Amino acid sequence: MPHKSRLNLSAPAVRAAIAGAALLAAASGLIAGYIRTPSAEQPWTFRFAAQSGLNSLDPYTLNESFTLGTLANVMEGLIKRDENLKIIPGLAERWEVLEPKRWRFHLRKGVAFHDGSPFTADDVIFSAERARAPGSQLKTRIPADAQVVKVDDYTVDFVLASPNPILHSEWETWFIMSKSWAEAKGATKVQPAAATALSPFALTANGTGPFVVASHEPGVKTVFRPNPKYWGKPEHDVSEIVFQSLHADATRVAALLSGEIDLIDPLPVQDIARIEKSAAARVLSRPEVRTIFLNMDSMRDELPGIRGRNPFKDARVRRAFYQAIDIEAIKAKVMRGMASPTALMIADDLFPAGSAIKRWPYDVAAAKALMADAGYAKGFDLVMDCPNDRYVNDEQICQAVTGMLSRIGVRVKMNALPKAQYFEKVGPPRYDSAFNLLGWAPGSLDSWNILANLVGCRDAKGKGGTFNFGGYCNPAIDALTRKILIETDHAARDHMIGEAYKLLRDDAGIIPLHQQMLTWGVSKRIHVVQRADGHVRFAWIRKQ
Repeated sequence: MPHKSRLNLSAPAVRAAIAGAALLAAASGLIAGYIRTPSAEQPWTFRFAAQSGLNSLDPYTLNESFTLGTLANVMEGLIKRDENLKIIPGLAERWEVLEPKRWRFHLRKGVAFHDGSPFTADDVIFSAERARAPGSQLKTRIPADAQVVKVDDYTVDFVLASPNPILHSEWETWFIMSKSWAEAKGATKVQPAAATALSPFALTANGTGPFVVASHEPGVKTVFRPNPKYWGKPEHDVSEIVFQSLHADATRVAALLSGEIDLIDPLPVQDIARIEKSAAARVLSRPEVRTIFLNMDSMRDELPGIRGRNPFKDARVRRAFYQAIDIEAIKAKVMRGMASPTALMIADDLFPAGSAIKRWPYDVAAAKALMADAGYAKGFDLVMDCPNDRYVNDEQICQAVTGMLSRIGVRVKMNALPKAQYFEKVGPPRYDSAFNLLGWAPGSLDSWNILANLVGCRDAKGKGGTFNFGGYCNPAIDALTRKILIETDHAARDHMIGEAYKLLRDDAGIIPLHQQMLTWGVSKRIHVVQRADGHVRFAWIRKQ
């Protein structure tokens, strides 16, 4: 059976430092200064394939965990997270809360960007401004009213308008960028996601991380090599990383079994048994901190094809959709058991206090009655947008949902799209979707991230809950979200979070489906760390 483990976010990470020596190996093609472990006889290339692609290398363009997780091998934030997702020092070697509204970060000295420019406080201030600028999808990483103040070249204060106990919790993927390099490249501003090819950061990256980008073909292939001047102590033994986008499930699995690829993400659930029997590969699986859910456009006054009306403005219609979905059938038939149905928008392990909140029960008769009561006894026509290369069996989930909704008279036409086109259509700034599927792993591992980004009221241009793709708005939830952000008492904060989730469930504003299992196919010749957020960190990859 695949290895499964519960999240252990409170346990300290115990990692032995890998002894190594700096070698000048120009004759064998290695980068000077590459650190190698005693267990590796020769340097080697790690080959990694995923169903989705890596497009723009500008980390502020797309707030999507696969993109940010991959770029985290090249760029770094002020903090990092260890194997168990515990916060540890990154480009800030330490920090302190001088007073409830002032945090001080002491920056790491002697760090250089890949182009050789030194890392200083000026880069932090520049990155904070750029992350909050128009076009950035990372605006919520730093409060809009926070002041970022340079104390000296290696000390920065964040002065807040109100207390924020989770200020730095999302900063692992708020990457610090070189101010001088961005200015020289003309990339001080963020290009919209649809225009990333126009940005100098689309094809190039300049971070402080343990790997550099050697070449990049957007959406196809990216080659990484070790950073010979990395400030940290590498634990890997690779000389090169080759990432490829392999959309077709069968192609990824065949490449893994043939030895052409060392890791595939995801491993299709229907191929788990086959990989378990393989002599070349193994299954690596654990619960993921990602919730898969459905958005309904309850914002516009009129939906396409429904003149003068928007059925989703009626909570009875939203609840009818909820109760028409047989979540256990999706778990058993589509996900082959590799999912945990949920009533929450966050993984159970991240908010245990939410266990009292239950899903609306699957009940087709009740759903039909709700539709009739709302004036839609004969149903209506609807287009459902769905990614086909982002989440585990995403297209198949959408197909199952369309079939289930037909039982209550809703005639759904599915529009399946590759990730890049999908997010461009349904996400900011277009929000061109009446009904769609999305997945979300909160970077902070905290419910505020979800309530602010996915549930918070927004306007037509995205001000507010930027990633609220359905435009659902509940002022009572927004009021709780504002209080949750500044509440420092743990019990009081959990109570308010629970109240917000209960309001969302009662109003059927968004339909949570399940937490998917993180399932990789991995060559038996390598060791890799599988974090619960699904990020593949090259710095922890070694031969067995």
